[in-house]
Amino acid sequence: MRTPDEREYVAYVTARLPHLHRAAYLLCGDVDRAQDIVQSTVTSLYVHWNRARAADNIDAYVHRMLVNRFVDERRLRWSWVLLRAQVPERAGPAPPDVEQSDEVRRALMRLPRGQRTALVLRFLCDLSVEETAAVMGCSAGNVKSQTARGLQAMRPLLTQTLVRGPGDDA
Repeated sequence: MRTPDEREYVAYVTARLPHLHRAAYLLCGDVDRAQDIVQSTVTSLYVHWNRARAADNIDAYVHRMLVNRFVDERRLRWSWVLLRAQVPERAGPAPPDVEQSDEVRRALMRLPRGQRTALVLRFLCDLSVEETAAVMGCSAGNVKSQTARGLQAMRPLLTQTLVRGPGDDA
């Protein structure tokens, strides 16, 4: 890769990395797996940077890569191998509203993959129905259906506090 192309790639990845990590985490529900998915995505993006930057919507192109990596990772048997004798403890400061974000993550993990992917791409990644359809490789009608079903399935999974919002008195 030429130096100007490499600078453009680094600038893009630097700006989008937190967003990609969050999307991957919401898709798979595990920090380590999300990091693996993002790493694989940005590595592939580096290899195919000229093709990616020529796309009409580079974010949609990269989200498609991310979703494909997520689906591929789920299919591979080695992804289920635990290389440690015990799972390490996770320590660190809790993000703001950790209870609500954890509740949303748990609810997302209970949804079928298609509904979860549609909700993450539509509401977290802020993609349009058409962009989400392109990323998922399906029709816009399918995205609308998956989104509606996903929202309908999530409502009963979330507590009244989260649905009403903080500070609302009912």
